[in-house]
Amino acid sequence: MPNKVKPVSASLMFDWNTLKELNRKALNQIWVEAFGKPIPSSLYKPIVVPLLAYRLQELRFGGLSPDCERYLSSLLPKAGKTKQAPPRRLKAGTRLLRTWQGRTHSVTVADPGFIYDGQTYNSLSLIARKITGTQWSGPAFFGLNKTPAKGVAA
Repeated sequence: MPNKVKPVSASLMFDWNTLKELNRKALNQIWVEAFGKPIPSSLYKPIVVPLLAYRLQELRFGGLSPDCERYLSSLLPKAGKTKQAPPRRLKAGTRLLRTWQGRTHSVTVADPGFIYDGQTYNSLSLIARKITGTQWSGPAFFGLNKTPAKGVAA
């Protein structure tokens, strides 16, 4: 069952094409009536128009059902838990270099797996174990878990 529908004034009845043609000043007037505050200065028109269109539709026909709201809330990270960075995707041909005990080790990303010392391995952790003789996380050993500095491509 959708959320309760609120009465919408005639001034808020716009279609998508009309909104796209309006200038920022006109859009701001509608935005203030729909949201109760001006358009944030960081939002550009290509973002403002769909947000405004959705809000006008929501005011006219109702919002999301409580079930949908609960489902979407369940997808959000829980309080106190940090969001993990997405795993890095290494392209085939990428070379990973690591110096360990005075020797530089080179691993080439293959499709599938990794090539080290003329052999193909399914994981970097197996290679890290072969190099060090101990249990290591392969991505950690090759420095892939570090957050890149700002301005450096990941």
